[in-house]
Amino acid sequence: MKTALKIIGVVVGLLILALIALPFIINVNTFRPQIEASLTSAMGRQVKIGNMSLSLFQGSLSADDLSVADDPAFSKQPFIKAKTLDVGVEMKPLIFSRQLNVTNLTIEEPSVALIRNAEGKWNFSSIGGSNQASQVKPAQPAPAAAQGKSAPAAGTNPNVSVAKLQIKNGTITMSNIGTPAKPQVYKDVDVDVTNFSFASQFPFSLSASLPGGGTAKVDGKCGPISQTDAALTPLQANVAVKQLDLAGSGFVDPASGIAGIATYQGTLTSDGKTARTNGTVALDKLKLSPKGTPAPKTVNVKYATAYELATNAGQLTQGNVSVGQAIARLSGTYKVDPAATVLNMKLNADNMPVNDLAAMLPSMGVTLPKGSSLQGGTLSADMTIAGPVDKLVITGPVKLVNTKLVGFSFGSKLAAISQFTGGSANSSPDTMIQNLSANVRSAPEGIATQNVNLSVANLGVVTGSGTVSPQDALNYTMNAQLGGQAGQYTKGGLPFAIQGTASDPKFIPNVQSIVKNQLNNFLSGQGKKGQGSPLDQLNGLLGGKKK
Repeated sequence: MKTALKIIGVVVGLLILALIALPFIINVNTFRPQIEASLTSAMGRQVKIGNMSLSLFQGSLSADDLSVADDPAFSKQPFIKAKTLDVGVEMKPLIFSRQLNVTNLTIEEPSVALIRNAEGKWNFSSIGGSNQASQVKPAQPAPAAAQGKSAPAAGTNPNVSVAKLQIKNGTITMSNIGTPAKPQVYKDVDVDVTNFSFASQFPFSLSASLPGGGTAKVDGKCGPISQTDAALTPLQANVAVKQLDLAGSGFVDPASGIAGIATYQGTLTSDGKTARTNGTVALDKLKLSPKGTPAPKTVNVKYATAYELATNAGQLTQGNVSVGQAIARLSGTYKVDPAATVLNMKLNADNMPVNDLAAMLPSMGVTLPKGSSLQGGTLSADMTIAGPVDKLVITGPVKLVNTKLVGFSFGSKLAAISQFTGGSANSSPDTMIQNLSANVRSAPEGIATQNVNLSVANLGVVTGSGTVSPQDALNYTMNAQLGGQAGQYTKGGLPFAIQGTASDPKFIPNVQSIVKNQLNNFLSGQGKKGQGSPLDQLNGLLGGKKK
């Protein structure tokens, strides 16, 4: 019995010694040209790996470095660089027949450079395509050819499959050729793919930390890889994005003034020609103007869009934008260019509650007189939105109904002016807006409003036009048709200008026009001598001399 135990012990010891010695006996670096050739053939890019070692217990080969060449039309720097490459293999064929059967690939800490040119083409588009494979000269035949299998014909997908493909702790840098925008950097990128094949569909999952903060997670199915352009590969996926910083991420040009934190949940489906997405977006601390301030309310967007991959152009088929009970509908087309995204859209809003919108005005750069606020009523608008997102031009009619401007007295501002005519405007502490309509044009050079028509309760009707500069300076020419007793002394209107700033407007009488109106009234026989009459005012202006 003791002898048998000794024999068993010796055998086990010899096996352990053999396992320890095998990595030194088998020179796994002899497989390096074969692995490089296989990966080069599959990707259509020159692939290089460093010194290799064997781990029997993990059943894998490891390489110190991995380098994948880029499309020479984009860059001479590597497309992928990785710290280590682990190749899972079947150990029995490797040990006894020196045959390499790959079961999985794991790339550790890769750096991937994604580049888009001025035409919107990506540098990864040619991966796996025959157009790139024809430029590569592998060091040795691919394993398929070495095992007697026919090599893939030109223009077909490589005959490569891997049971499991992983990317761990990667970094992806996205940049555009010919644009000053800083590259976007995605960190902590993890990708898991099972049953990978160029020629069939395969499931995948991806997670990453987004530029500027936030996270993204994508789960779905992809494939088969397009033979002509990898960017046109069919795809179905669920997408979840949390705490995306719009300005910090680089998705939106900071010069546009657009900022905020976005949370997204939706789906993405592509047939290789058209990518369709739909979902919901919650926007917190939203800012829509360079001079705007973050909004205190959440803006919710429910959307659906179809995007043509070949032309980089899309159509927004649904765009419901809501703030509380206020809902606006956005629709139209857009085109995504590396330099900028160009919009051509319509925004329609009918009778939106002002109380829900009032909190959003500062985010759009709209400033009310200091200490005032809008309460009650509704807002309607029918706007056209056109141009690059950083230089948008927004035009269309706006209408405000039954709204109170609390803390600002339009009548008091006009009272001092109306005294030039002997009248007296109503000076309520608030301004009750029965109706306000105007044609608005908002552009980088400022805001212009034409055909302003303002009906104020117990005051009258004010008309005119003017501009607001990017620095918030006002330049308006207005005319007030006052009601009541004041109207008896202001026939022809009460002309005035509004200057200063939106937070501190200055009402300035147009003395020349006022005198002209009073003279016209007097000469037409409308002036009757008496206290406060136009004739008395004329005498006052002439120093009390009758002439």
